[in-house]
Amino acid sequence: MATLSLDLRERILAAYDAGEGSREEVAKRFRVSLGMVKKLLQQRRATGDIAARHKNSGRKPKITQAHRQRLVELVRQQPDMTLEELRQAIDVACTVPAVHYVLKGMGLSYKKRHSSPPNRIAPT
Repeated sequence: MATLSLDLRERILAAYDAGEGSREEVAKRFRVSLGMVKKLLQQRRATGDIAARHKNSGRKPKITQAHRQRLVELVRQQPDMTLEELRQAIDVACTVPAVHYVLKGMGLSYKKRHSSPPNRIAPT
């Protein structure tokens, strides 16, 4: 779901503050959820700010920029390292798929081509 614009947030709160309806009515009028209206009111009461806050939410990545630079070096030096070996080399407490997704996101290839055909039926 997309973030509500600051303009829409201001209009929702202005309508509620002006007494143009209950929270439920304001939510229906602006086609947002009742929970969104409640969260806006709560956020304004707690922080005084109504801007979107999702940019600071979520889990922080364990594989930092320094780890990414080290991965680039490792893959260039030894492109046939396994994901597990790469994870151990950068010494991060993360999962093996996490290393895969970081490499994929950086556009790095970490596997050699297999010398055998993709299936047993294909000619060699």
